[in-house]
Amino acid sequence: METIEAIMTRKSVRNFTEQNINDEQIEILLKAGMSGPSCANTQDWAFIVIKDKVLLNKMADANGKPAEPLRKANIGILICGDLDRAFSGAKEYWIIDGAIAAQNITIATRGLGLGSVWLGTYPQMDRVSKQAKLLDLPDNILPHSILALGYPEGNEFKDPKIKFDKDKVHYEKW
Repeated sequence: METIEAIMTRKSVRNFTEQNINDEQIEILLKAGMSGPSCANTQDWAFIVIKDKVLLNKMADANGKPAEPLRKANIGILICGDLDRAFSGAKEYWIIDGAIAAQNITIATRGLGLGSVWLGTYPQMDRVSKQAKLLDLPDNILPHSILALGYPEGNEFKDPKIKFDKDKVHYEKW
């Protein structure tokens, strides 16, 4: 699949089949996440791949109702920020870096014929603390978001939404 097609047809997928994502696909997705830009090239992200269904259910409980797709996912990827690696001039850039990594993974997921949905965690500190405790994260590692991944159930990518809106575009000035 061409890159532009993957971007334009990417959709949030919340229902998955039981077909397994293989280790080679997981590695491709992680490489895609790590290929994104980061502030001052700090690469201040960390990823936890979760295959265990019991743990995926606990993560869904910890993030609340919007995280229900984790219960059906083949895998979850918790994207974290590593504050020890974050840009010293403005540590908060880890948040943007994590979002870029998540976006790269969701696009790569589409390119592989898989489905994904982004599940926000940070800055909802109750979710952050629950995920950190559940996964025994060190103090310098903060949960950013979770991706629920799997093979889409049904024809999820039929009729993608066109999100372009020319009224949101301005040239040279507002």
